[in-house]
Amino acid sequence: MSESSLRVLVVDDERAIRRFLRASLTAHGYTVYEAADGSEALLAVIRDRPDLIILDLGLPDVGGLEVTRQLREWTSTPIIVLSVREEESTKVAALDVGADDYLTKPFGIAELMARMRVAVRHATQPAGEPIFEMGDLRMDLGRRQVTMAATEVALTPTEYDLLRVLVQHAGKVLTHGQLLRQVWGTGYEAEIHLLQVNISNLRRKIEPDPSRPSYILTEIGVGYRLRSE
Repeated sequence: MSESSLRVLVVDDERAIRRFLRASLTAHGYTVYEAADGSEALLAVIRDRPDLIILDLGLPDVGGLEVTRQLREWTSTPIIVLSVREEESTKVAALDVGADDYLTKPFGIAELMARMRVAVRHATQPAGEPIFEMGDLRMDLGRRQVTMAATEVALTPTEYDLLRVLVQHAGKVLTHGQLLRQVWGTGYEAEIHLLQVNISNLRRKIEPDPSRPSYILTEIGVGYRLRSE
């Protein structure tokens, strides 16, 4: 899907923010729709069928978290949350209810558009994509094989499952709880140290410099993101 054909719904109660995003995104070929509150946003998603939603959390009626929760009951349309709130708990809550990414205001339009490209690419990636490649890292999901610079990397089953989940959501922030549930199962959501140890071990095996990771990026207090571009 080309950028020029993307339909974007901007949900924000601040007219100035909507105007800024409409002008910026339209200049880059996007078709932009607007909603000023949560109720209007829910109707607009049905009416306008956007390819991506940019959603403010601080809406005057139905809050952004509840809008996300309701949308995730029936649509997988990518959602990028915008908020003036910098608390880690708010970011985790937004991601846990189904947001694909999170940006804190004020933000740069270049960074927003980069996040948009990643979110849309992930949403349109064919299910079960067998091979992931990024730099020297290559993961063949069909053969359960991981290589760095064409040299096979020996991973434990847990390390492999952890990397597989990160690869399947490349470019998307995954919270500690999401990773623990998907790799270890329910009941492990509080075992953050277990996750940190395995991330550290995985980085030692795939990162050129584990002390300055270039593949598995830390979102401080929130979780991890696998670089996808």
